[in-house]
Amino acid sequence: MTIDERLNRLEHYTAGLDEQARKDREESRQLWRETQREILTVSRKLNDLTEQFLLFQERAEERDRQTDERFRQTDERFRQTDERIQTLVSAIGEWMRKDRES
Repeated sequence: MTIDERLNRLEHYTAGLDEQARKDREESRQLWRETQREILTVSRKLNDLTEQFLLFQERAEERDRQTDERFRQTDERFRQTDERIQTLVSAIGEWMRKDRES
């Protein structure tokens, strides 16, 4: 094999290496772009989930406040009803005592 043949063969081999390196670089760039898009998508979804969680938390706190207010109102109504019943029982007892005395 002559020097020229060896050089031609070496040029052919290095051209193949160069082409392979170019393909690898392009593939790496494409993978990097896809990875960046996926990271962006995940980041957006995480932001959406965070917003939804905060909204859910606010709603839960509002429901807790409403429930506490309803319990307070119910307790007050029971107390008022107890007072009315006690007043009625006392009035009936007073009426019965007066009725016996007469």
